[in-house]
Amino acid sequence: MNTLRVRAGLVASTVLMSLGLTSPPSPAAAQTAVVPVPTMASRLAEVKTAKSMNYYPSDAGWSAMWTGFDAARIDQDLARIAALGADNVRVIVFPQAFGWPTPKADNTAKLRKFVSIADSHGLSVKVTLFDWWSGYNEVGNSVNWARTVLAPYVNDPRVIAVELKNEFQPGDSAAVTWVRQLIPAIRAAAPAMPLTLSVDGGIGAAGMARIKSSLAGTPLDYYDFHFYGSSERALAEIRKAQAAVAPDPVVIGETGVSSAVVSEGEQGAYLARVFRAAAEAGVGSVSPWTLNDFEDGAIPGNSSVSAMPAQYRFGLFRADGTPKFAATVVRTAWTTGTVPNSLLNLGFEAPAADSPWRPANSAAGTAVVTTDIARGGTRSVRFSNTTRTTAGLPSLVTAPITPVQPGYRWRAEAYARGTDVTGTTEIALSWFDAGGKWIGQNLSNRLPAGDSSWTKLVVEAVAPAGAASVQLHLKSGDNSGTVWFDDVAIS
Repeated sequence: MNTLRVRAGLVASTVLMSLGLTSPPSPAAAQTAVVPVPTMASRLAEVKTAKSMNYYPSDAGWSAMWTGFDAARIDQDLARIAALGADNVRVIVFPQAFGWPTPKADNTAKLRKFVSIADSHGLSVKVTLFDWWSGYNEVGNSVNWARTVLAPYVNDPRVIAVELKNEFQPGDSAAVTWVRQLIPAIRAAAPAMPLTLSVDGGIGAAGMARIKSSLAGTPLDYYDFHFYGSSERALAEIRKAQAAVAPDPVVIGETGVSSAVVSEGEQGAYLARVFRAAAEAGVGSVSPWTLNDFEDGAIPGNSSVSAMPAQYRFGLFRADGTPKFAATVVRTAWTTGTVPNSLLNLGFEAPAADSPWRPANSAAGTAVVTTDIARGGTRSVRFSNTTRTTAGLPSLVTAPITPVQPGYRWRAEAYARGTDVTGTTEIALSWFDAGGKWIGQNLSNRLPAGDSSWTKLVVEAVAPAGAASVQLHLKSGDNSGTVWFDDVAIS
């Protein structure tokens, strides 16, 4: 049976049911009758495995999406989301943009149109309410506004969850008092709708624990973790979040890094590490922030976000619609269920923008990608005439996609060759604790001095006690000659 057709056929009947109305039976209704009205359990099951994308159009971020609603552009974008392998999209609603204290009919119609477009591409929807809003003394208006927005979707299988407040602040006593009253009111109106709150990346697991404690009498159905920490230590942070709210489910509702801050290659590697860490932790839903980069002026100027250059470059796609490496990573994760270390450009064949490798101690020398010598493919990296700094040897660095776990044995290898080599050429596994502090390294055999053919450098080690992340360094220092590295592996 065609799932999209079934969902679309349910729209009329479920909306009428939620409004307490009925309609005469029809052949289409008979066909859709085989699909049950969603339950809390069925929706929550979808939430926990959703391949979900955060979304705003590239030319209309945040509240501008609604004040400048463009159905044609949204349709194009949601088709792109579906092509990545997604099955869900998160949409954020703003009280002031929608009409307060009563939502305007044309705005609720925009939300209905959005849900319909999403459904046409096989995407369910998660709705976030009350963003850019802090009227916590207006409980009655809040309840009525939320009920009005959500009424058409109470029994609509296309909407699978509601986040009551984006990045809730559990230290705000007025916010806590407000949400304690909002939760039972929404439950009464939509008893089968999973409810959640998210926390910002700054307060993390501790904030989630505080929310759970403060809402003991009005519990949530799951917790939404926004992760923007070090991807190399993602597993440790995700497990902290799980422990903070156990046994309740956790999803990662936002994660990513801006390509205004790191290379596009590292942006993709960041997401790969988070996907892999989430899988290790048993978290089945990871939602990248966000689909698109934003054009200049696309973020409303009344927001502090508009003045932050990094906020314009979190997208998997550039503002002109061209894909970044991150889009490849997410598509791979969602369509194959894996994110292999081969995404790290271990043979140096990828375009420079797509490579997550980064220099360290570059004042003493920098590796460059070259086509003059290669062991495999057409490219390698070359160090020439290097020295050292007080921090150590110049190196080229990446971190594996596989997360560090206690007692896990690691092996890394790379091939190196040299001409007139002096000094030290080696590879290293460098270990860091949960706070990012360096705790030690393991070194490989060294490349011989003078001239050499391709030589395998290998390092093997068990993750030391307290290690939460590891980096692989290709090093060549105090070297008046030239060294090439190629065909790296790490597992």
